[in-house]
Amino acid sequence: MNVEAYLRRIGYNGPRHPSATTLRNLHRQHLFTVPFENLDVGLRTPIILNPDALFDKIVIRKRGGFCYELNSVFHDLLAALGFRVEMLSARVRSDKGEFSQEFDHMLLKVNLEESWIADVGFGDSFVDPLPLRGMDAQPDVAPDYGLVLSNEEWDLARRQKDGSYVPLYRFTEVARQLGDFNAMCRYHQTSPESHFTRNHICSRARPDGRITVTGVRLIVTRSGERQESELKSKEELQDCLLQHFGIALPKNADWSRLMA
Repeated sequence: MNVEAYLRRIGYNGPRHPSATTLRNLHRQHLFTVPFENLDVGLRTPIILNPDALFDKIVIRKRGGFCYELNSVFHDLLAALGFRVEMLSARVRSDKGEFSQEFDHMLLKVNLEESWIADVGFGDSFVDPLPLRGMDAQPDVAPDYGLVLSNEEWDLARRQKDGSYVPLYRFTEVARQLGDFNAMCRYHQTSPESHFTRNHICSRARPDGRITVTGVRLIVTRSGERQESELKSKEELQDCLLQHFGIALPKNADWSRLMA
């Protein structure tokens, strides 16, 4: 792990000693600079869960990735800085309220004086790491995201406009290894049932909102206000990816796959 190159990639020059403040600042800076994207799935470029290959893609070639890629390299950065960090498996909740199979999502548990949940690979989600404790421990606080414990399983829940909470994914604190996610990583690249093979996305959090390209739509959210426009050509999509995400795809990329 080339820590200096990684920190340059995310534009971080703050303290490095393991602490909740350092974790928060690294987490935020990663989300503000490295996009969540699955463009390689659309381009039929294999994603291999190899630490060196992932570092090359995300740090050296300045790409983004999906959960297995982003949280894997962030895990390695934290470990290199002296954090005690573990990979966890999560089952994602569908629109029907059903939870997917194990290893559908990767997140991280960081052990400091208190344990924290970090996740730089779930798209539009929490920006600050979450303390690993239930929301009922903070009865006077109504956060946008919180954790609920039931039968040794945790739910990551998001607050809705009516004040209720809906789970996004469910996980346990069983430590996992990168290789445990290989099968589901292949599934999400190849199965017609996976949302990653059906939808192409590139999205990055910003301090005031989020910017996203999905298919040929550009969606910009600032302070709760949403604006949407259409990218009408390959050249417009190229310019958008470069301008907003710093992504320059290979010249021989099949852009028609991304614009379908």
